[in-house]
Amino acid sequence: MALLDVILGYDCNLACDYCTISTPMRARALSTPAVVQALREGRALGFDTVSFTGGEPTIRGDLLGLVSAARALGFRDVKVQTNGLMLAHEGNLDRLIAAGLTRLHLSIHTHEREAYERLVQREGTWDLMRRALALAVARPITFVADAIIKHDTWARLPDAIDWLADAGVREVHLWYVSLTDGNRDNVTSLPRMTGVMPAVHEALRRGKTRGVEVRSLHVPRCLLGPLASHAWDPGADRVRVVSPDATFDLKDSRLAGHVHVAGCEGCTFRAVCPGVRPDYLAQFGEGEFHAVPCVDRPQSA
Repeated sequence: MALLDVILGYDCNLACDYCTISTPMRARALSTPAVVQALREGRALGFDTVSFTGGEPTIRGDLLGLVSAARALGFRDVKVQTNGLMLAHEGNLDRLIAAGLTRLHLSIHTHEREAYERLVQREGTWDLMRRALALAVARPITFVADAIIKHDTWARLPDAIDWLADAGVREVHLWYVSLTDGNRDNVTSLPRMTGVMPAVHEALRRGKTRGVEVRSLHVPRCLLGPLASHAWDPGADRVRVVSPDATFDLKDSRLAGHVHVAGCEGCTFRAVCPGVRPDYLAQFGEGEFHAVPCVDRPQSA
């Protein structure tokens, strides 16, 4: 896979309490001509899939045209990452599909109504998210639900997987909260990984039981133990990020792991594990991470 990840802008119709986007960042966005130029350059460099993210891409009036332009330029897979609120309204999702959308990622954050609306800091939004999810599951596109692991969501992860399975979702990605930019000082949002692993392990097992593929991002494989096959590092593929601020490879992002600690030496996963994020190590240190011996091969969940 060669993915061009285009961050259209940082503005959003929600204000999630863990969001890394700061208030000044919300004013920054790529212009329509800049996005089209990035798409052309990406195709010339061999990128064949594209993702439109933000912020919230569905609040942009040019999104339909950008999706259409991407398909016209030859991108075989066109993804939109969204909170889904705009797609709950009649016809919006179908118009995106008609324009060329093939893949949709919807951030559910957490599945319970009160917890969700407290997290996104906007009342009356859970019903919109839930409607968008139902519409997406029923459409002939690839659909993924994204959930966040943070101090007030991790304990409900297994129940969230059951809730999503009941809704017809067949793929879920688990994101670990980051202390960067707008969330830099919100240290209470970041839980210790060893403390949340029982819930993560149960969520992965629950997914196996319910026929849901669950991927874990940002958690090193040594902590997943026999469920290490569920770890996923998007930066291991060829991914170029185009943002209003810079263009860079995903593996160099501040949200990716960058540090291999002393405990990583001799680990069977050393060649494929991106390491631990600096913001996490600054809070908790490196004592949780240890080498998995080469004889200890990962098993299927």
